[in-house]
Amino acid sequence: KLPLTVEEIMNFGESNRELFIKSSTYSIIPITVTEMGLTISWIFSSDPKSISFSVVYQEAEDTPLDQCKVLIPMTRCNSHKETIRGQVKVRNTGIYTLIFDNTFSRFISKRVFYHLAVERPVIYDGSDFP
Repeated sequence: KLPLTVEEIMNFGESNRELFIKSSTYSIIPITVTEMGLTISWIFSSDPKSISFSVVYQEAEDTPLDQCKVLIPMTRCNSHKETIRGQVKVRNTGIYTLIFDNTFSRFISKRVFYHLAVERPVIYDGSDFP
């Protein structure tokens, strides 16, 4: 699967996307970011039961995974009971990868409903000052 770009995420609108994650596997959403200062935010829920979630940062596509920086450690989320929200600030250009991990589940496949958003910082230029 090709990495998403910031523009593609901005064109998502308000619609939710769906991932189907088989038991004992995981799914990733790589986001290629070419400008600093953005905020990537997500909202997701899973059905049935929980899913594990993590965010890692990779400087370039050829950076080995063991050299990626873990921004949010793998965490088991009760996303079947409540909607999970989060965000990460882009400090460096590169690839920010969201990982939905179902490897702990030996028999149950999961559906993850997610929405992504990217926000540019509001820069005050003083133009509305009288």
